[in-house]
Amino acid sequence: MPLRWPAEAIWEAVVPLLPGFTVEVLPQVDSSNSELMRRARDGQREPVLLVAEHQTAGRGRLGRPWNSGVQPGDLLMFSLGLPLDRTDWSGLSLAVGLSLAEALHPEVRLKWPNDLWWQDRKLAGVLIEALDLRYAVIGVGLNISERVCQGASDMRTPPAWAREIDPEWDAPTVLSRLALPLVQSVLRFQALGFAPVRASWLARDAFAGRAVRLSDGTEGMARGVDERGALLVHTSTGLKTIDSAEVSVRPMAD
Repeated sequence: MPLRWPAEAIWEAVVPLLPGFTVEVLPQVDSSNSELMRRARDGQREPVLLVAEHQTAGRGRLGRPWNSGVQPGDLLMFSLGLPLDRTDWSGLSLAVGLSLAEALHPEVRLKWPNDLWWQDRKLAGVLIEALDLRYAVIGVGLNISERVCQGASDMRTPPAWAREIDPEWDAPTVLSRLALPLVQSVLRFQALGFAPVRASWLARDAFAGRAVRLSDGTEGMARGVDERGALLVHTSTGLKTIDSAEVSVRPMAD
């Protein structure tokens, strides 16, 4: 059965906040982020929510390939493109992740800087790209069904899926929960930055007080994030601030 996306309902809810906003569903695209970045470079910078039922060249953080060799609906894949009038984008990925987590369930946790975790497993990821620091493309990939997670034993973090939270959820239903809060979160970030939602992010921090290892070899205890969204790690030489997008963090054995 074809998926029935709530495009009109999302448009009606969002367009008062984003004049000119549109919702588009593509059966297949290389990457919803890449598509919106191409459009933005060609001068198409209106606010848009682009849903991809299938991606052939999806991308994750640090350029990792992320493809969807599954049935439409097993993954929710979409990108939000919109003008963003703010010079300091620090903490945007954290604010986005927080809005998604709050829309899903009180027990969804956040892994710095851009993943959603459910019971210590990866449920979703966020990829943010920018054009001239004036147009943001916010990509979200979220596992819906167990099928997408089968055969994923080679993943560094075991996967989780949305139907573990609610067996009745499908991709359109989850999108309808996420779209408006995501837009509201980005607009709030544009006005106020990350600092006002820092406490809410810390309440969902998956690594709070846990021993962690960074991809640069640093080890220590995770101490949350600062007001700009930088990771704080207490190491043997003192408190270290991590704000590089090239550094990843993993939990050590408890």
